[in-house]
Amino acid sequence: MLLLVGLGNPGADYARNRHNIGFMALDVLAERHGFTPWRRRFQGQVAEGRLGPEKALALKPTTYMNESGRAVGEAARFYKIEAPDIVVLHDEIDLAPGKLRMKTGGGHAGHNGLRSIHAHVGADYRRIRLGVGHPGDKNRVKNFVLKDFGKADQDWLPDLLDAMAEAAPLLVRGDDAGFASKVALIRNPPEHKPKPKPKPTPTPGTDPAA
Repeated sequence: MLLLVGLGNPGADYARNRHNIGFMALDVLAERHGFTPWRRRFQGQVAEGRLGPEKALALKPTTYMNESGRAVGEAARFYKIEAPDIVVLHDEIDLAPGKLRMKTGGGHAGHNGLRSIHAHVGADYRRIRLGVGHPGDKNRVKNFVLKDFGKADQDWLPDLLDAMAEAAPLLVRGDDAGFASKVALIRNPPEHKPKPKPKPTPTPGTDPAA
């Protein structure tokens, strides 16, 4: 089973915050793939379904961002899910808005949700880093991520979430590079140049250069 964890804060006041892009992504994914309705479990909201032939559990911790690991650890222990089968979707201020990068293991880079997950399940889980941009001053980061996405973000946000939902079955295969590539391809399909029209066949006895 794959455990998909979206990070965010519970409640309507936070629903459209940049910090909640992980929640947003799971909502779109669960709807696209016909997951069960959300219900309370594991100190969060869970929905179950399939991505291709494999079972998947979507989890939105309701412990607030700083304690996200409590919910993740509880769900992982119950289902005996190891770190390589945990995929965490979270906001990333060090990526430009709309950019997506995959990562396995490593540090938490000061992200409090990741810091908490590290404490409960270790560092070797997989991550989908979703760029929300940087305010330009580290002292403004907290207010920046706890503000709603702006109008300009609507140029990329819905397309990114839809593309992730479509590509999600690749995650259960462990094909993170393929997932990232498919998301990029869905969002920026190659341009197809029209085929050149065939040249007319000259009628016998005529001079096509005349």
